[in-house]
Amino acid sequence: MAEEQPLDGLAELRQRIDALDEELVRLLNARATCALEIGRVKKTAGLPVYQPSRETEVLRHVQSINAGPLDDAAVRRLFERIIDEARRLERIAEGHLADGESQERKRPG
Repeated sequence: MAEEQPLDGLAELRQRIDALDEELVRLLNARATCALEIGRVKKTAGLPVYQPSRETEVLRHVQSINAGPLDDAAVRRLFERIIDEARRLERIAEGHLADGESQERKRPG
């Protein structure tokens, strides 16, 4: 029996990561669509974009369901960034973009 080489399976693992990345992008965009709608609802209701209690609730929730191997601090950092982007989208929905910000950040493909 031949000894397994250290790089055996690397291409398959990279393909799996690529597929997972594609799914992550789909899910993040679905979440972003919800954030835009939330921004519209908040605008209609006269609510502020920034609601720290809700952000705390989201962070607690994602940490509570985390089974690893990412630790809770890593999950928190990732979701803090996701929440930052969601807040930016809510501001777009309100029509309040900071100078220099764009509604689209697509790269030529």
